[in-house]
Amino acid sequence: MADKSDGGGARPLSNGAIVRRLLKITWRYKGGCIRIVLIQLALLAMGIFGLSFTGVAIDFMRYRLRASNAAPFSAFGLTVPSEMPTMQVIAVLAALILGMGLLRAALSYLYAVQVNNLIEQTFTVDLRGEIYEHLQHLSFRFFDANSTGSIIARATSDVQSVRMFVDQVMVQSLITLISVTVYASYMASLSPSLAAACLATAPVLCLLATRFSKSVQPEYARNRMLVDRMLHSLAEMVRGIAAVKGFGREADLRQRLERANGEVFGQQYQIFWKVSLFTPTAWFLSRINTMVLLLFGGWLVIHRNFPLGSGLVVFAGLLDQFAVQVNGVATIANSAQQSLIGARRVFEILDTPLEVKNSPSAARCSRFSGAIAFEGVGFEFRPAESVLRDIDLRVQPGQCVAILGSTGAGKSLLMSLLPRFFDATEGRILIDGTDVRAIHLEDLRRNIGIVFQESFLFSNTVAANIAFGHPEASQAEIEAAARVACAHDFILGLPMGYETVLTEGGTSLSGGQRQRLAIARAVIKQPSILLLDDPTAAIDSETEHEIYEALERAIRGRTTFIVAHRISTLRRADFVIVMEKGRIVQRGTHEELLRAPGPYRRVANQQLVDGSELEFIASETLVP
Repeated sequence: MADKSDGGGARPLSNGAIVRRLLKITWRYKGGCIRIVLIQLALLAMGIFGLSFTGVAIDFMRYRLRASNAAPFSAFGLTVPSEMPTMQVIAVLAALILGMGLLRAALSYLYAVQVNNLIEQTFTVDLRGEIYEHLQHLSFRFFDANSTGSIIARATSDVQSVRMFVDQVMVQSLITLISVTVYASYMASLSPSLAAACLATAPVLCLLATRFSKSVQPEYARNRMLVDRMLHSLAEMVRGIAAVKGFGREADLRQRLERANGEVFGQQYQIFWKVSLFTPTAWFLSRINTMVLLLFGGWLVIHRNFPLGSGLVVFAGLLDQFAVQVNGVATIANSAQQSLIGARRVFEILDTPLEVKNSPSAARCSRFSGAIAFEGVGFEFRPAESVLRDIDLRVQPGQCVAILGSTGAGKSLLMSLLPRFFDATEGRILIDGTDVRAIHLEDLRRNIGIVFQESFLFSNTVAANIAFGHPEASQAEIEAAARVACAHDFILGLPMGYETVLTEGGTSLSGGQRQRLAIARAVIKQPSILLLDDPTAAIDSETEHEIYEALERAIRGRTTFIVAHRISTLRRADFVIVMEKGRIVQRGTHEELLRAPGPYRRVANQQLVDGSELEFIASETLVP
């Protein structure tokens, strides 16, 4: 299941553009990258020193045994004095080699620490923070178009793929380039002809690595899509576990997840098969180099007096390290493709335009009086598909406006334009005479309290949930908000009162208790405007009366919009608007609308039977 990013028609980034952006990101951490490269170069030097000293030791022992007539070769300007005792020379060389080993161990530890600090901690944390920051400012349109599983995958596994570009692609590519250059140069200095013969297969390896890299890129792209699908299935199962159990669909959902998991496994196996085929091929080519070394190098030792230790043995060590570096090109190519696919998905989030943002001249406002005006407001999710049309509405400070309408009429969308969850595509919305787009978002939303139909509670204490929108609130302010919401008494009855830790979503509380906490969370900010999106829809009639008491306290002195389907709620408003297909078709007080023919009176007649109120299903009753 492919997700569609917000922003629709943007052209996908080319690999070249992605690499340039990755290099730009890496440049932020150039200091750490340089330290890592320098440490690797020091490790490279230590390895060459140790190998050279080993070669000198072998030649010196052959010289002492008279197996060679030539004097021992010097290494890096250090010449072994021929008059020194044999064991003393061996001891010195062994000590040098041991010292190089200890230094290499220390440098390897330092390298691991640097990589962990720079890549695992700084880079990964910074990039995830950047993604999270951007996600917080995206409109609801983006979250409607992308599944939760896909977003989580991009912020976790795809960020890890981007991380690979720094240490496993860029840094390792630079280290590999320097290493093969040094090894090839050193081998050429020992014997140009032997170096040319042994390195003849290097271009073939590079060609194979390039073709391998191109062949696995589509596989990694499909892998990400299949992982998204699996995570989506898992997330749906977790969120809908009550429905799954209630309808006895555990086996079906398990099979669905197993199929998704099996597709991921099968596709990953295809990638593993290609990697497994390339690796032994590369090693086989490197063994050809070893065969050439033994044949041609042995002939040079026997017939051209080529040194065995500081010549052939050192050359063999260099050739082996050269082969390791060249074979590492496959790993770099593999990591590069994973990085490109992961980076493309990360950049799709970071490149999603912010539809709702502060204008450069946004005004700061401490508090609103609450006068609201909708002037010719319209909204469309896609061109030529209007969801709201010709909305004209004026609300005085402190007034309560109820909104009635069938499902899809645009009630919740109308309210969501006030805190700028979306921006109107036509007309304008004014608060105290100022266009909401000219007000700083932080000030705008701080002055608006919202209670959703199904309010989400976090896995935290009751006090923290109430103070979510006002984290610096004192305990006294938290308790005052709870009293306004008629929640103080039941909170005191919880095991630890306000310090009781709620389960995820607040499932340990009843629906009425959750709504009262949501009301307390909305009013603790002391907002000038209150938006209530059908807060009594999901609760029973007995609990509804408790919520009404809380709502009456909450709306006192505040401009309030309340979506409602029950006449008992609608009649409490100063006036009511009735919406159908994105338009306001009726407006007036409860009494005025009861006297006028239209959808409001039909709803009232269906609910008011012998003086008692019955619930109704809006989609069935609000028929023109």
